Amino acid sequence: MLQVRDGTGETLGVLFDRYQAPLYNFYAKLTGDRTLSEDLVQEVFLRILKYSQSYQPGTPFRAWIYQIARNARVDHYRKTPKHVSFEPEMAPPVKPKDEAQQSQEAEMLHRALMQMPEEKREILILSRFQELKYEEIARLLGCELGTVKTRIHRAIQELRQVFRHLEGGAAAAGSAGAAPAPAIPPRRVGS
Repeated sequence: MLQVRDGTGETLGVLFDRYQAPLYNFYAKLTGDRTLSEDLVQEVFLRILKYSQSYQPGTPFRAWIYQIARNARVDHYRKTPKHVSFEPEMAPPVKPKDEAQQSQEAEMLHRALMQMPEEKREILILSRFQELKYEEIARLLGCELGTVKTRIHRAIQELRQVFRHLEGGAAAAGSAGAAPAPAIPPRRVGS
């Protein structure tokens, strides 16, 4: 990033190769919209060029780029109202026993995630799917480490409740037996 900041534009390609997929996954899980996710990733890299002088040496780059990503999403929704659709390939990964069950649980987990308040959905995606460390999330959100841990814990509890509610509705609608709630991806050790 320091090379990009100092005007070596071709090094932006290295950052793009490294962060394009994680940013796309972040947006895809948050918005459920493939096209919007691709557009927002492009916007992030345009903003990296535009605001490269604001990057301070010693600042964790990952936290800086996710702050730009969050701002790009907020700015987009200021201009355009939200709409959420489900695209199966955007579903969070789960590991059930068979493909049909996997698809059903992935769709239900995605629906549960999309029903949660945006702040809780975002913190879960950052911690569990983007694998940011709690310290990075605290810096990104401008709050204390303990606050991040509490918010994540509460968000997981709410996600489980929403999932079980959806699961109960699917079972009541004639589904063949209810599967257990899928596991939220675990934290990496040291986070």
